[in-house]
Amino acid sequence: MSTTLSASPARASHDAARTRASRSGLWVVLSMAEVRWAVIATVLFAIGGAFQLAGAPPVVWWAFYLACYVTGGWEPALAGLQALRAKSLDVDLLMIVAALLAAAIGQVFEGALLIVVFATSGALEAFVTRRTADSVRALLDLAPEQATRLNPGDIEEKVDTADLAIRDVVLVRPGELVGADGEVIEGASEVDQASITGEPMPVLKESGDEVFAGTLNGTGALRIRVNRAATDSVVARIVAMVEEASATKAKTQLFIEKVEQRYSVGVVVSTLLIFGVPLALGAAFEPTLQRAMTFMIVASPCAVVLATMPPRCSPRSPTPAGTACW
Repeated sequence: MSTTLSASPARASHDAARTRASRSGLWVVLSMAEVRWAVIATVLFAIGGAFQLAGAPPVVWWAFYLACYVTGGWEPALAGLQALRAKSLDVDLLMIVAALLAAAIGQVFEGALLIVVFATSGALEAFVTRRTADSVRALLDLAPEQATRLNPGDIEEKVDTADLAIRDVVLVRPGELVGADGEVIEGASEVDQASITGEPMPVLKESGDEVFAGTLNGTGALRIRVNRAATDSVVARIVAMVEEASATKAKTQLFIEKVEQRYSVGVVVSTLLIFGVPLALGAAFEPTLQRAMTFMIVASPCAVVLATMPPRCSPRSPTPAGTACW
């Protein structure tokens, strides 16, 4: 039995879909621009640090740090400028300004480190978002595109699963994927429904039992009466729940978005006061600037924003719904 099933094209396709759902290979990661820029910025930062520790001329490691600024900071800088053009101030611009101020007073290492942290956070967010999208695509791949419908007189007809209507009768041969949610009306077979329910072992299905689209039939032939349209199948509902969960923002993220504008303006105003008032009273320029810059970095909500990630979804979680989002 195992030989027959492993050799079937349907099982091969099914296993490939399940593999794609759980795989996060290096090629997937590097295909994202945010990840590539973050990696380049990190490498440049590491090279600059190595030259600095080795006692190389300052112009050498400054060049690498500034290259790190460009590769890791151009995207958040662009986003911040676009927000500023729309008369909005966000944390992207605050972080870039803080990094530039650090370089202006000679603390280019600290500024480059800020850029690397911010670029890495953006890459992680892009990676998590990409995984969620891949999970949705993998779920859609579970259900076959076509099914064998039995017309009056047991005349077989290949149709798209999307065209199946309630009360249609479909024939599922050994090793084929079930094309629709329905009830077994004839035949008996073990069905692998791990992709839907998470059950590790195939389940025996006989007349009167329910089967789900995207599950894998075993060695017996089944006649199934469709009881749900394709848009109402379990797989379709899982996809809808994953997409809804992906679009749902955490309470912390909603709070940050609500207060970000006012808080960012408050940080900028406070920074200017911390810099301007002591300077007007005769304080030294560089210590005052460094104190103001330190305040802006510490008071900025960047850490909270970086910690607020989009929800992640996995289609392989052993839950009744087959999907978990957190």
